[in-house]
Amino acid sequence: MRRVLLGITVMLLGLSILASAHYYIAKRLILDPGLPEPWRSAGLLLLVMLALSLVLQPIGERKLRPPTSRWISWPASIWMGIAFLLLMQLLVSDAILALVGGVASAAGVASGSESPTAALRAAAVVAVSLVAGAIGLRNGLKPPMLKRVEIPLERWPAALDGFRIVQITDIHIGPILDRRFAQHLVERVNALDADLVAVTGDLVDGSERLLHDEVEPFSGLRGRYGVYFVTGNHDHYSGASAWSERARELGMRVLRNERVEIRVGPGDDFDRVGDFDRVGDFDQVGVFDLVGVDDHRGDVFGREGGEDLDAALSGREPGRPTVLLAHDPSTFKRASRMGIDLQISGHTHGGQIWPFHGFVRLVIPFIAGRYRRGSAELYVSRGTGFWGPPMRLGSAAEITEITLRSRSKA
Repeated sequence: MRRVLLGITVMLLGLSILASAHYYIAKRLILDPGLPEPWRSAGLLLLVMLALSLVLQPIGERKLRPPTSRWISWPASIWMGIAFLLLMQLLVSDAILALVGGVASAAGVASGSESPTAALRAAAVVAVSLVAGAIGLRNGLKPPMLKRVEIPLERWPAALDGFRIVQITDIHIGPILDRRFAQHLVERVNALDADLVAVTGDLVDGSERLLHDEVEPFSGLRGRYGVYFVTGNHDHYSGASAWSERARELGMRVLRNERVEIRVGPGDDFDRVGDFDRVGDFDQVGVFDLVGVDDHRGDVFGREGGEDLDAALSGREPGRPTVLLAHDPSTFKRASRMGIDLQISGHTHGGQIWPFHGFVRLVIPFIAGRYRRGSAELYVSRGTGFWGPPMRLGSAAEITEITLRSRSKA
């Protein structure tokens, strides 16, 4: 009952924020400038329809199969991005106008008519938002960039110097990003011939029943020492148990608060995924632990688990290097004190649309790139797909190739 009440409270709060935001946009862009009829009524009707599309979008994603759901998702997602840009500019311009008005009032200068100022501000805000939205849409729909990162680790075995992990994360297969995008990623990742592939959560947006076929291309992912998957918050919203089982069907090793030993080198008998044969890159035996945890929001809506670092790290051999896969970089605060060497995460999208990274930083101090606490390292990907608006401003999507280096070889 408590979770039901929490869900209702969150829903009502979300609807209140949505209504307030659209009223604010209507007042600043339509009512204050004194837009004449019939443009005034047409503008208000359009805003109401766009607001309703944001309400219908999550319903369509969970009830309708692609491509039907795309008829709702595309306009709603684009409007979500444009609305964010409008709101940011309106808030900033309101603050500037209030400051200028205060200074003018203190100096005894008349402020003049507000209607021409409101109309000019409205036109400028709409024009800038449309241009920025178009740039963001172009950037968001571009193929993700390849980002190569080298990370030296204190305890990384010299025998494994040069071990390569390819990370994809925050893919968000759903009504907009479909199986064609999944196939593109598989081809790009396989071309890198990785030692290990890490899928660090938010694989999907939607139920396994509706998106079962959309993720089929991921069955072609190949890593010499395996393809591994950990859940993200959106996987839990979409049904983590069903999606974990589907990931296993696709050939991924799912780590839900679990640890596996990765043994690399001559004569290893690790059960590799795919048809790769080791070609002698590592001529000595090297061992490390690969650990994966559920997203810590997994238990918010009940029965789907949640992050359990203690269980995931239990029983490991002291002194053995450990790589942790955790969707949310916030896990690093605790994991860095528990003897891990490297954590690989996503979740933040690097903010996705500037200046949203500022809001993200209020909750998560690790936005994108490398961070260090003691001897522990963290890498946070900007994400491989996108969520919500199909836009990116100031935060390019990435496929990440992480090369691990031994400091003893430096």
